[in-house]
Amino acid sequence: MKAIIMAGGKGTRLRPLTDLIPKPMVPLIDKPVLAYTLNLLKENGITDVAVTLGYLPEKVTDYFGDGSDFGVKLTYFYEEQPLGTAGGVKNARQFVDDDFLVLSGDAYTEIDLKKAVQFHRLKNSPFTVIAQPHSCPIGLGTLEIDFNNKIVEFIEKPQKVKPALINTGIYVINKGILRLIPDGFYDFGKDLLPRLVGRCYAYLDYAYWSDIGTLPAYYDTNKYLAMKQEETYQNTRPLLF
Repeated sequence: MKAIIMAGGKGTRLRPLTDLIPKPMVPLIDKPVLAYTLNLLKENGITDVAVTLGYLPEKVTDYFGDGSDFGVKLTYFYEEQPLGTAGGVKNARQFVDDDFLVLSGDAYTEIDLKKAVQFHRLKNSPFTVIAQPHSCPIGLGTLEIDFNNKIVEFIEKPQKVKPALINTGIYVINKGILRLIPDGFYDFGKDLLPRLVGRCYAYLDYAYWSDIGTLPAYYDTNKYLAMKQEETYQNTRPLLF
């Protein structure tokens, strides 16, 4: 299976961090957030990866190159004009065949991608959203599912905020869905997913996920990773007698 990482956004809500670098290059502890995403894919057996680029693309390509230093093979697709999330993925359609994964380049997660793909295939789903519960989904897409995990309602950034299942921006997609995406700017949350209600499914995962698109979320994620690294160090350091 192949994967596409959406990494073309400007990250205006993260300024001044993104004044000189694109959002996927913002550091978490000691490396760019995009490096964590590539490592997650590699851990799940996915090494053939496309990256969609728009804002300051050379910052990404100069750092990651062909991906060989990170254990993956990278192909880049460039957007001369913003195409939105779905439009950017369609721009890379020549890269994929059959089912493929889509991930956001500006999120950190530990979600089990293998299980998500297994669920997608078990349901014979044309489009699977990886979702998880959230107590305060401000600025996020929310969804409701039936007993079979079929999505029966999807609202992008609802005005009334209450606990709900949220869209993590990670998808397993059958290539045939790309025919529904018109040329030009088109968004998964605003445009495509409302059209797929009743036809697509949600895979629920409760592992850590964070959209680092805002400064508070960015700081919280750095704190989480720092505490995780400290815990690992404490558990592995040699005992002194």
